[in-house]
Amino acid sequence: MSAIKHSIYLASRSARRRELLRQIGIRHSVLLMRETLTRPADIDESPLPNEAPADYVYRVTHAKAEAGWLRLGQRNLPVKPVLAADTVVVLDGCILGKPRDPQHAKTMLGQLSGREHQVYSAIGLAFQQQIRLRLSVSMLRFREISQQEIDAYVAGGEIYDKAGAYAIQGKAAAFIIEMSGSYSGVVGLPLFETAQLLEETGIPVFCD
Repeated sequence: MSAIKHSIYLASRSARRRELLRQIGIRHSVLLMRETLTRPADIDESPLPNEAPADYVYRVTHAKAEAGWLRLGQRNLPVKPVLAADTVVVLDGCILGKPRDPQHAKTMLGQLSGREHQVYSAIGLAFQQQIRLRLSVSMLRFREISQQEIDAYVAGGEIYDKAGAYAIQGKAAAFIIEMSGSYSGVVGLPLFETAQLLEETGIPVFCD
């Protein structure tokens, strides 16, 4: 199989997802859905009324993968599979997305303090007019976090572009007293499910 067939596009700017793909030896290039960060987003990621968390991440991930596949044709790029992903934090059945600002981040971290929550991470792989989806659900429990700790964590800047306003791979790891599920899924790209989809499409892992 040629080198191009051993590689994919990642429809995400996330450095964390790129590092996870490198971890399992997947050659990839970033497919920018927007040429600049100031352009409007291609996908409306607002939850629908009464939408279940699993339905939400499936819908958004499918839309991202579909938009990425269409973008290949629009830009006349070489045809390769397009991988998309979406991750949300869920507390008491309610979706906690990315914080709008530091105060919103403080509110979310206060809600998570001393509580159990779930992280839903969906992936989608678009190739040859077909989109395959997988879902990973992990459970985490935070210890009680003081307001002083919350303020210091938010001031440290890890909250930005993070579902639930925290990064498990950063200082927030000190908040977690229990976890079951996929660590890589909580980071943003569940590697077990990703490897499954890639191998189904004919892209072997550990090929780098």
